[in-house]
Amino acid sequence: MRRKDARRILEDAKRLLTGDSKGILGQAELEDGTEVFFVDDDALLARREGVLFPTLVNPMVAVLPYAVVDMGAVPFVCNGADVMAPGIKEVHGEFKENDLITVKDITHGKSLAIGVAIVSSLEMREMGKGKAIRNIHHVGDKLWSAIS
Repeated sequence: MRRKDARRILEDAKRLLTGDSKGILGQAELEDGTEVFFVDDDALLARREGVLFPTLVNPMVAVLPYAVVDMGAVPFVCNGADVMAPGIKEVHGEFKENDLITVKDITHGKSLAIGVAIVSSLEMREMGKGKAIRNIHHVGDKLWSAIS
């Protein structure tokens, strides 16, 4: 990766990395076109369809706003389904439409997926039906399998 490209990605990713990260050391591309960026030898960032996001192994996932889903939604989320409003039991933090958020299960509080909010946190808390979160990375996907 060219130094100029790495600097640009790091600039875009400042909020997705810890302050002590030394920088992007490498890049790989998965067969589905997902770009994976290695920071301090760990696969902490990825980009798919133009969206730069933290991987589920990135410690910064813990500070993202999140939605808690019931256990009935877990198998669907872990198979890549978008998150539907009826499955959401709690919304933590404030976010706008198109912000990155984490999806956690209600029983264990484990991060299951990284998604893009289809609506704001305020709207998500009031929704009764429809899609609320677009799933872009989840436990068990090709990215997860490649980095865990």
